[in-house]
Amino acid sequence: MGVLISRKGAVTHVIVGDAKGIFLPSLEDYPLGRRPLRGLRFIHTHLGDEPLNQDDMTDLMLLRFDLIAAIGVRNDEPGRIHVAHIVPRAVRKPYETLPAEEFFRFEFDFGSFIRSLDEELERARGFEVSEADSRRDRVTQKERAILVSVSLRPKYDQEDSIEELAELAHSSDVIVLDKVIQRPKEINPRYLMGEGKVKEVIITAMNKGATLLIFDQDLNPSQIKSINELTELKVIDRSQLILDIFARRAHSRDGKVQVELAQLKYRLPRLTGKGTAMSRLMGGIGGRGPGEMKLEIDRRRVRERIGLLEKELKVLSEARRQRKARRVERKIPIVSIIGYTNAGKSTLLNALTNSETFVEDKLFATLDTASRRLRFPREREVVITDTVGFIRDLPKDLMAAFRATLEELEDADLLLHVVDVSNPRFEQQIASVEDILSELHLSGKRRILVFNKIDRLLPEEAENLSLRHDAIALSARDRQTFAPLLREVESSIFDEKMTGTGV
Repeated sequence: MGVLISRKGAVTHVIVGDAKGIFLPSLEDYPLGRRPLRGLRFIHTHLGDEPLNQDDMTDLMLLRFDLIAAIGVRNDEPGRIHVAHIVPRAVRKPYETLPAEEFFRFEFDFGSFIRSLDEELERARGFEVSEADSRRDRVTQKERAILVSVSLRPKYDQEDSIEELAELAHSSDVIVLDKVIQRPKEINPRYLMGEGKVKEVIITAMNKGATLLIFDQDLNPSQIKSINELTELKVIDRSQLILDIFARRAHSRDGKVQVELAQLKYRLPRLTGKGTAMSRLMGGIGGRGPGEMKLEIDRRRVRERIGLLEKELKVLSEARRQRKARRVERKIPIVSIIGYTNAGKSTLLNALTNSETFVEDKLFATLDTASRRLRFPREREVVITDTVGFIRDLPKDLMAAFRATLEELEDADLLLHVVDVSNPRFEQQIASVEDILSELHLSGKRRILVFNKIDRLLPEEAENLSLRHDAIALSARDRQTFAPLLREVESSIFDEKMTGTGV
């Protein structure tokens, strides 16, 4: 048998089990929120007078009980009582077991104990947060996450990917408390990793005061459901994090429609039951968006909304086609700036055209396409467009939604492929951009490779890398480095003798 008792001393649940054990009920009426403990004590019997076992400790840590106690039974009489509680910032074990005592001699001042434990746990969480961000007053309302990567890919590739996930989290104002990388022999279809390991990750996350688990791999609906059954922490994947960033950054009607469409297509298979499923994702990371809708809607209404958005996207696409036709009529060449996210594309556009497109040192700072004019000598000019940044493993729904925007690249006479050459992963980023160009059937388009941010490298290193990759090196923050690029653009666009696809 077992009972759950609130901090006021009220018995909230009486549970009757069998010889094998008892089944704990849903505790949704006693949510954790951002508290370190649930506010419930769990006291139960052990028929053989044995001490607390590993299942008990797992329940203590996962369900965040104030404490857990097992009362042994001897000859139909209470035997010894075994008590354990969570320990903040533990070195070895995240819990402490008190010495067992005979039940009738046991005395314990729960009130002073729980006040002291709450204070210690809050201090420990404050320590974790201050490690991630020293501006304590601005941190308290931010989401705090543990990043998780479970993959069969090589270790270096996995580490690169989770570092990029951390940058994505930063772009969405999430504080990263820890990163967990696992390379199992095979992927667990239910949890990605083994059940024991995922419980360990959840316990670590709650000990550190995390509010969010972010998986680097895409989770299918059944995996999200299975992990959610183990924890009250919000669980999202890489795709959902990227969708959240796009939702924050979309300002034009084009961008807003495309993001909402991608979000709804992502969420549709994850709506379960009669349309109430996604309650944990309401608000905050994974729950916001332009034209934000309540998720307590049925599949039929989601599909209707998707249909409306797709029709609106066609109208917007037609408007883009008309704008393009006017440009073609006037015979103004188009140069499109492409590249991996945060490569410095918008900074370069601003510097080339003396404009003020939004710039920020975060992934996907620019989402909406921007077009500016660039004049050359002899009354010649081109239109330069800045496009959304590319990223590896871009969510399929997002790629499909933005295809209409990216198709504008087909009309470009020249592509400037901007690369952050100071990034240690720049070669993989080049490959990712090339893969997306191939997917868009743009591999044959003439392009110039531009190595940006050379001010972060030694001059000799920048020169050698440019020679090796046949690229033009510059710093978008220093106009004095632009001359080689401008000569190359002018030559590629206006020199009728120029042939080939360029770099």
